[in-house]
Amino acid sequence: MKKLLVLTSFVFLSCAGFSQEIGVRFGDVLGNNIALDAVFSSGKFHRLHADFSFGSEFGLEILWDFFYLPIGENFNYYLGLGPSMLFSDPFYLGFSGELGLEYHFSNLPIAVGADWRPTFYVVNDSSFEAGGFGINGRFVF
Repeated sequence: MKKLLVLTSFVFLSCAGFSQEIGVRFGDVLGNNIALDAVFSSGKFHRLHADFSFGSEFGLEILWDFFYLPIGENFNYYLGLGPSMLFSDPFYLGFSGELGLEYHFSNLPIAVGADWRPTFYVVNDSSFEAGGFGINGRFVF
């Protein structure tokens, strides 16, 4: 289990070097309260959104935001889904949805946002967690 956690951490931190945005997310992140947050562009109107959360356990989410659309000059909304893993005892695997709104400052390389990520766990316990509200701040490259 520790080897898997170390490997996951290495992959996430390696990918952070190729991200277009990197920062932190505060709130409910797979039962934890803080996460390293990275965004990777995969097209004009979609992207990958990855979080490595920590607190009482370690978690990893890799969400594909298949809708990433502007709703104003600097505002965007996004909708996506993807796998979620919680490295605890016991291990949890599920799928999270994502619905969010973000603002990109025009004079600063900073983006701030708020989102909701409900999660449906399918491994080790079949349950639905409707929490997952959080805020994030990211540096934009």
